[in-house]
Amino acid sequence: MQFGIKDKVALIGGSSRGIGRCCAEALLAEGARVAICARGEDALAETAKTLRKHPGGEVIAVPADLSRSEDIDKVLQETRTRLGEIEILVTNTGGPRPGRFTDLEEEQWDGAYDLLFKSALRLIWGVLPGMRERKWGRIIGITSVSVKEPIDNLILSNVFRSGVTALFKTLAREVARDGITVNTLLPGLTDTDRLREVYGAQATAKGVSTDQIMAKIAGTLPQRRMTRPEELGQAAAFLASEAASGITGSALAIDGGQLRGLT
Repeated sequence: MQFGIKDKVALIGGSSRGIGRCCAEALLAEGARVAICARGEDALAETAKTLRKHPGGEVIAVPADLSRSEDIDKVLQETRTRLGEIEILVTNTGGPRPGRFTDLEEEQWDGAYDLLFKSALRLIWGVLPGMRERKWGRIIGITSVSVKEPIDNLILSNVFRSGVTALFKTLAREVARDGITVNTLLPGLTDTDRLREVYGAQATAKGVSTDQIMAKIAGTLPQRRMTRPEELGQAAAFLASEAASGITGSALAIDGGQLRGLT
């Protein structure tokens, strides 16, 4: 399938590793010109070096903490200066700290709001006028299956990712006439470094390996495996494509059948 996004300019948040990095790889493979960003400068530089070896489009790296408005302004400006106007936006960040309601202070709620919700809002503010002017754009948010089924001990993620989903669903209707699609991808249990960190703590407490914990959990899933981050990247590339121009306002679960609900 020809995705029709060759030479389109894409900005991808949280893209030094995991799902964000795989989104960058998939868009590069389709010939897009991609800006990646993340807080860790060394990891980001290494990722950019690796991505530049792939055939396809161009890649630049901009160190940034997307919970900070000044860093978002820097990413938007550098991307425009070095690549051009942003036509594809993938909002993605790492997750906030786990915890139950009574475990968390107001400071942690404020930080999670800035990281998950306000970062998406600020990025959209930055790209939407240009997309409307050109009558073409793709806005894709990486959220979680927790917006369908809240996950125990992840109240911050449950709350603010659900808010992002509501934002994207509402915005999709407002900009549909402008040739802009707005969708979210909902990862289920995905084999990323972050998930390994979460289960690593459980493994240590139980005196077993992280791989043992993850294998046991994977065995409970319909496909008997966790989702691969590459599968999220490929889905993002499809939603960015011309072929997906009729899909907007959708929240697409990439979870290997993990969710049990009908909607």
